[in-house]
Amino acid sequence: MPERIAKKIYQKILESESILLIPHQHPDGDALGSVTALMHILQRLGKRHSAFCATSTTEKLLFLPHANTVTTNIDVWQNHIDLIIVLDSGDLRYAGIDEHIKALPHRPFIINIDHHPTNERFGDLNLVIPEASSTTQILYHFFKVNAIDIDPHVATCLLTGIITDTGNFTNSATTTASLSIAGELVKRGGDIQLIKRIIFQSKSVNALKLWGAVLSRLEEHDTHKIVYSYITKADLDEHGVDDEEVEGLANFMNNLAEGKAALILREQESGRIKGSFRTTREDIDVSEIAKLLGGGGHKKAAGFSAEGTPEEVLAQVWAVMAKQSEAIQN
Repeated sequence: MPERIAKKIYQKILESESILLIPHQHPDGDALGSVTALMHILQRLGKRHSAFCATSTTEKLLFLPHANTVTTNIDVWQNHIDLIIVLDSGDLRYAGIDEHIKALPHRPFIINIDHHPTNERFGDLNLVIPEASSTTQILYHFFKVNAIDIDPHVATCLLTGIITDTGNFTNSATTTASLSIAGELVKRGGDIQLIKRIIFQSKSVNALKLWGAVLSRLEEHDTHKIVYSYITKADLDEHGVDDEEVEGLANFMNNLAEGKAALILREQESGRIKGSFRTTREDIDVSEIAKLLGGGGHKKAAGFSAEGTPEEVLAQVWAVMAKQSEAIQN
């Protein structure tokens, strides 16, 4: 933990009068856990603050304290903003706020707290630690460095981020550090049973039927050795399942013995295709592939978004991977 930067960030928070917190679009447990943990601290400090997300948040995560106050209303950008804190986002585009910031009459001070290796260090202060399992793990250290008390509400928020980004302690983000911090957060009142029940034990029969349909389409690319499948809006409608209930499918595909990596494409309401890469292999960095497709992430878990049909997006993926292989060979 770069203690000097952590202390500078806390000092900037104390000096600011109006603070806006930002998670990335379609926030997961780490993004929303980070925002709500910091909201709780700002409330205790008596700081005027709000939280904005460019997309709506999943109902599954509304158990987090303050999550129901995160707004999608762009009117929040009409308020005077001293400080913007962006959490768990590699760049301002992924956060969905780059155009909002450009439109402001003045540029607020920006703090960037994240754990993605592809982070663009876009902040005036950047607390970016790629070795951390999650952004909430970074916040845990941030609170400790600045002697900020972690009460049960904050502990539950931080624990949610660690549990979701480690896939319930099953993926490569599971380290001695993440396990140790999780244990400490449970000691401090983090409700691990609540988190596990809501996040991992909430699949409906129809959702599992949808999973079956998607898994039945699995194919492996002969050259690139990527195992892939896709989910369409028609699939969701046919099974009466919302987008939220297919979360976790990409992580589940990490159980495959075949292939170098797994790829799930998901058609979103906007018509764009969201791609999610997962791998357990050491000889492939899926974040590099995702970055070439306009996305980013981690070496073993990354994502991107693209226009087109699943077939067209797959063609983009194979083209990018072919160029990457050619560049490596040359």
